[in-house]
Amino acid sequence: MSLKDLASRIDALLPQTQCTKCGYAGCAPYADAIASGVADINQCPPGGDEGVEQLAALLGREVKPLNPDNGLYRPPQVAFIDEAICIGCMKCIDVCPVDAIVGATKLMHTVIAEWCTGCELCIPPCPVDCISLEPVDALPDADLSRDRFAFHNFRLQRDRDERAAKLAAYE
Repeated sequence: MSLKDLASRIDALLPQTQCTKCGYAGCAPYADAIASGVADINQCPPGGDEGVEQLAALLGREVKPLNPDNGLYRPPQVAFIDEAICIGCMKCIDVCPVDAIVGATKLMHTVIAEWCTGCELCIPPCPVDCISLEPVDALPDADLSRDRFAFHNFRLQRDRDERAAKLAAYE
């Protein structure tokens, strides 16, 4: 099996929260690192012990406990914005890896719960502490989250390219 195919199979087992707790910029880079032997199989807190067991089975490795340096497992949760407190600063929107937060500058923001992966990346930048995490029965479908993350990255690159083209036009 090629390294690319192995990474794809590993990525299919990851929860696709895109939380970066593993130390990588998303689930696919973490899968690539595992496939190439750079990362261990126990660095994904959202995947929990079940995720480690699945990765160990796929790779023929021994099961090990989650690495506490990467965080602890938490049951599925999604972000909730207290709209009465939100000041519309856009900081949460900027960091959401799946574009699950919508709003406009100086206007209230809200979370599309069906897209939210519970990654927690929106909480630290919030200057008014209006974001909390609420328990849910399950996270969004991993394929949906993977697609949302890919589109998010595509959108960011497209925006950078458009800005660069506009700046180049003025030179």
